[in-house]
Amino acid sequence: MLIDIYTHIFPGTFFEQMSKAAPRLENIGKRMQAVVPVHNLKERFRQMDAYGDYKQLISLPNPPLEDIMDAETGTHLARVANDAMAEECAKHPDRFVGFAAALCMLDMDSTMEELHRAIKDLGARGVQIFTNVAGEPLDKPEYQQLFDAMAKYDLPIWMHPARGADMPDYKGEDRGRYEMWWCFGWPYETSIAMTRLVYCGMFDRHPNLKIITHHMGGMIPYFDGRVGPGMDVLGARTTDEDISGILPALKKPHAEYFKNFYADTAMFGATLGIECGMKYFGVGHTVFSTDFPFAPTAATIEAINSLELEANDLTALCSGNAERLMQL
Repeated sequence: MLIDIYTHIFPGTFFEQMSKAAPRLENIGKRMQAVVPVHNLKERFRQMDAYGDYKQLISLPNPPLEDIMDAETGTHLARVANDAMAEECAKHPDRFVGFAAALCMLDMDSTMEELHRAIKDLGARGVQIFTNVAGEPLDKPEYQQLFDAMAKYDLPIWMHPARGADMPDYKGEDRGRYEMWWCFGWPYETSIAMTRLVYCGMFDRHPNLKIITHHMGGMIPYFDGRVGPGMDVLGARTTDEDISGILPALKKPHAEYFKNFYADTAMFGATLGIECGMKYFGVGHTVFSTDFPFAPTAATIEAINSLELEANDLTALCSGNAERLMQL
């Protein structure tokens, strides 16, 4: 069995309501409209049938609600999305193993209310957040309560990168070009968010916190030398503030904490990338994902099969780890 743990959907009337609330969705919104399986279940199921015993965990795609609307509207639309995803999961248990709840984190009181409602009342298998909240980092104190709650529930946080063309590649320009905000910006966003969570001591407070990083942990596995020994001298390159106490304040060597994260195989079928990421995080912290319907599902399956994993490891990767994480 295959459990695709990170797929995307616009359920029910959500996209229509989001479009009315935020008519300027820019590049990412236009792309979403053109991808039929993200909003058409008939076409979605037709494509899913090609992969045999294959089920999905569903979540909203980009853009983050925080980036396109105010707190009140975003909170309302998160509720709309969660109600709709819960309904689809109930209607199609043979297709969907569950959903990651949508949140709008502009008003944390409302955010926490919806988090608890989605998990307790709707049966969400966890929550999805983005790598920043309208440009604010996840290690700000006001967001700590979300991580505290998810550690208590012992359910995963899906962490999706967020960066758009409005963030330029160079400070002398007004906008990013050639979609580098997506190609390189998203892995960078993921890596920065992971590092900030490590350095703020998140895993010291919650050693068993489950965070699933999209696209195989961004840049981290491929820059392990810079992330590890390269950052042993943290603070030596900085002259305008003293950050030399960050690493000594952690209970373990900083590089070890990155292995606490989980990573998915949504790599557009890149065999070398998947293999490197799995060696870094370990089979036990790697989960099967294709990023359906925005990336090639068949190519990801072929890449995994080409690795010739042991039977137990293959089962863990394709379904066992997901079942454990989501308490299925």
